[in-house]
This record gives sequence, C-alpha cells and structure tokens, in this order.
Amino acid sequence: MPTTPATATHSSSNGTAEPIMLELVDENGATIGTAEKLAAHQAPGQLHRAFSVFLFDEQGRLLLQRRALGKYHSPGVWSNTCCGHPYPDESPFAAAARRTYEELGISPSLLAEAGTVRYNHPDPASGLVEQEFNHLFVGMAQEALKPDPEEVGETAFVTAAELEKRHAEGPFSAWFMTVLDAARPAIRELTGPSADW
Repeated sequence: MPTTPATATHSSSNGTAEPIMLELVDENGATIGTAEKLAAHQAPGQLHRAFSVFLFDEQGRLLLQRRALGKYHSPGVWSNTCCGHPYPDESPFAAAARRTYEELGISPSLLAEAGTVRYNHPDPASGLVEQEFNHLFVGMAQEALKPDPEEVGETAFVTAAELEKRHAEGPFSAWFMTVLDAARPAIRELTGPSADW
C-alpha cells in the first residue's frame, strides 16, 4: 500500500514518528477513546469525530475540491472545500482551520460552526467506511488558493445551479450531499437569499 495521509505518520514534539490517531465518540459526540486512522475506517467502521468545511467567495459561490488521485479514500472525486479529522484533544474548529490551510494554503475568513451530522457511508471502491460524527463549518475564501497537489487535484468555485449540474455528472464523495444538506441553513445565512443555496 502506498504511503498516504491515512497510513503515514506525523512527528511528535520529541521528533519521533507516531501513527495518526482519531477520536472515537458515542452517538452523542462524547469522546470514548482513540483509534489509528486507517483502522477506524476499516469495515464496519468505528464512529469517530470529523469535520467538513464549506467556503464561499464574495459572489456566494462554493469552493469545491477534487480529491487527489493518491488519496487513500475516495481519490479523484469532487467534495466540499475541506474535510478531515481533529487529532485527539484538538477542537474541531482548530482542526478545520488547520486542514484548510494545509490542503488549500488559505486561512478561512468568518469561519463559523454550522451544526453536526452523523452518518455511515461505505466507499465501494476501497471497502473503507466513513462512520462519522461530523462538525460542520462555513466561512469565506478571500485569499488566492495554493493547493497541496498531494491532497487536492483540482478546485472550482460553483454556484448552486452549477453544483446541481456537476453533481448529476459526478463523481462526488459519498458524504458530500449529506454534509451539504446539513450545512444549508448556515450557508444561506452566510451567503444570503440571492445565492440560492
């Protein structure tokens, strides 16, 4: 298996490599333990904390990313601006801001919580399972993008109508519509009625 963000290690404060750990949660989102990242996604999946970010430009267009082909899970598909997992004891808000910068090279403006959603989405291609308690965030993208090619294959700003057409043509991540629909009230508040989200 190639070394990817799922199987790679990160350096601890003392310089040694450690496996990436996720926070396991119960159905109410309370932390109950930790698990190694890839193990948490192996069928049937362990319920863990995650986040999804939706950033918009001044015209109310949503920033999409196409996941890099080297990703361990759902490679090459379109999805929301950024998604990922907080490290144990890292707040979802801090993790969302961190990963947006790591993946896209920007710091979100006006980033705000937009609720949570719990889902179970298997990925038929990889056999992995997204069993997640997902914290949603909306905000603005007001800087030039500098995507990390190991994370992001392509980006696009789309209107609600353009997204509908793109989604029909696919491919999109299995979780995309679940998180988008859950975030819509906050998206409408941020973008206003004219954006038609």
